[in-house]
Amino acid sequence: MTYHIYGIGNALVDKEFEVQDEFFTKAGIEKGMMTLIEEDQLHTMLDTLSTDYGLKKRACGGSAANSIIGASYFGAKTFYTCNVANDEAGDFYVQDLQAAGVDTNMDGDRDSGVTGKCLVMVTPDAERTMNTYLGITSELHAKHINEEALKNSDYVYIEGYLVTSDTSRAAAIQVMELAKKHGVKTAITFSDPAMVQFFKDGLKEIIGDGVDLLFCNEQEAMLFADTDNLDDAVEAMKSVAKTFAITLGSKGALAFDGELMHPIIPNPTTAVDSNGAGDMFAGAFLYAITHGHDFAAAGRLASAASSKVVSQFGPRLEAEQHEPLKSALDG
Repeated sequence: MTYHIYGIGNALVDKEFEVQDEFFTKAGIEKGMMTLIEEDQLHTMLDTLSTDYGLKKRACGGSAANSIIGASYFGAKTFYTCNVANDEAGDFYVQDLQAAGVDTNMDGDRDSGVTGKCLVMVTPDAERTMNTYLGITSELHAKHINEEALKNSDYVYIEGYLVTSDTSRAAAIQVMELAKKHGVKTAITFSDPAMVQFFKDGLKEIIGDGVDLLFCNEQEAMLFADTDNLDDAVEAMKSVAKTFAITLGSKGALAFDGELMHPIIPNPTTAVDSNGAGDMFAGAFLYAITHGHDFAAAGRLASAASSKVVSQFGPRLEAEQHEPLKSALDG
């Protein structure tokens, strides 16, 4: 195998700000959710945030990108299919990916347009709220898929956010079909409660007759199963995924390996910024299971890594922070 994980997802340059709750009330923004916005709204809000709060951090982002970069820093060989433009933000994005050791389809000529951006607003309670202008990433097409890299991977990993665009949803479905054709295992993340709430049919379309591995949080699982009971949601997940991991916030996580349910204990931490916690959980988990570890060990690493992410600002850890976390694999 050339790659442990082949990812496909949105490519967004994250701009992070620390804000107060009253900002959302004033701006009419729903807290804790990802909302798609137009380019003019992006510029207006960016001006306001930059003036009133100041930019805290810039990084190449997108849910699956964060997972793939995390896995890469742990030691996985990874490939990321995405779409950025031939602008400064696109240059920054590709350089950031490559610096993390991730191979990508974007290392050659890129189309004209505007690279997608995500305004990440973090409140003192560590909750993250996102307003996203997709830009050229909404034009992620099947043509961007690298079938050679895909068929030489252990897992494909698909981001649920792709469901919001017809072309990117079609690309996600194509990746799923190619994976099955080449005997590559399939993994998907629901990404955000809003994706399940408003795009459930599209997610079901991507999942098709089922996936090998599903990542979601408690709220997403219950929304998908149309229930307010976690046990019922767990049973519903078994009908669409052979294995899965459900994160439970401060209560830890559940990891189902197809036979046994493994409760994953939380790692006590003081949360500063919840952005990227679920992404890191998935990236660490995928690294572990593609390197010979069982679901219990994978859950321990994923829990340790995600608790480390929320204890600092930004959706990712620094490269050197990954290796010490591997001690969690040994229990």
